[in-house]
Amino acid sequence: METLRTCSSQPRPKGISVKKSRLATLTTVALLGALGLSACGSSDSGSASSTEASTTKATSTVSAAAPSPTTYKPTCPSGTINGGGSSAQGNAITQVINDYKKACDSKGKVNYSITGSGAGISSFLGKQIDWAGSDSALSADKGEVSKATQRCSANEAWHLPMAAGPIAVVTNIDGVKSLNLSSETLAGIFSGSITKWNDAAIKKENPSAKLPSAAISVFYRSDESGTTDNFTNYLNKAAGDVWTEAHSKQWKGTGKGADKSAGVAQAVKSTKNSISYVEWSYAQKNNLNPVAIDNGNGPVKLTNESAGKAVSAAKTAGAGNNLQLEMQYKDTPAGVYPAVLVTYEIVCSKGLDAQKTALLKDFMSFYASGAEQQAITSAGYAPLPGEVAGKVIAAAQAIA
Repeated sequence: METLRTCSSQPRPKGISVKKSRLATLTTVALLGALGLSACGSSDSGSASSTEASTTKATSTVSAAAPSPTTYKPTCPSGTINGGGSSAQGNAITQVINDYKKACDSKGKVNYSITGSGAGISSFLGKQIDWAGSDSALSADKGEVSKATQRCSANEAWHLPMAAGPIAVVTNIDGVKSLNLSSETLAGIFSGSITKWNDAAIKKENPSAKLPSAAISVFYRSDESGTTDNFTNYLNKAAGDVWTEAHSKQWKGTGKGADKSAGVAQAVKSTKNSISYVEWSYAQKNNLNPVAIDNGNGPVKLTNESAGKAVSAAKTAGAGNNLQLEMQYKDTPAGVYPAVLVTYEIVCSKGLDAQKTALLKDFMSFYASGAEQQAITSAGYAPLPGEVAGKVIAAAQAIA
């Protein structure tokens, strides 16, 4: 790996640990490689504004030739914009909205409703909100791309990546705090072909664990979810012989539904012998232990390092200011955690009225700034590297 250095000599901000800084470093290098870049650049519902958080000044660790972290000073236009969707970014965007409110002395109002990616996209396409948060890109096959063009007054809709984070597979089993599961076994559990915790496949992968004979209680996201889309994409790509369904925002496997990320995490926390998938930030918040996943090269625990390495397999799927990334869920190398998603803000490149456009451009640029991207690492997210953040800010500023 290329030698790394920080782009600034500023000290690490308070509240950001060495461990989280390592995730920022690894994710930075990985995303730069994925985009072909080499240097630094310039409550589960309602409005996400429940807690106040101060804006954190932070350094950004990037590749060796990079000069400085990406900065952005908000212009703070007046008006109101409304967004909604992804619960995966709920904790991050709550903090950023509060930081923006403080930085702008409440001049402009930004609202975000945590409704799930599917609902967010539907509301965006129906012109009920000004932008959507989604953990998966708009689907051309389902007509979402063309509908978004119509919604944007015959203009392209852009994907702006804002937060990346791993999907944790979490369990609640008496006496079992650490569990190894292969992708094939996970596919069997979530498809319903493996129904008991002492199934031979699980016992083989965990010979020293005291597994109960109890039935496995599977929970899934009942709402249309980008997290579900990414998780089922991983299951299909990594274990297609077992999980034969194509990836989808709507769950196609077995189990009982729970509402949004917070609902899934709470369901597992309160139900013995249960399992589900949820963003790592919600697993951490609820003290749930992630499963170590074996994707063919040995079990990999979910850590800052293993999650950061996963981004190195990402490929560029968009062009110009449409900044899509495609995560790779098959044939991951040893030591790489295989299930990581990226949350996008889906915006119209043109089509909003002038006042909303000015506020949307300012807030999106603020969200992508180095200080805010570093600040959200304290909530379990991976920040954008400086060069990618610079591209996001440039795209946001190009909204007309």
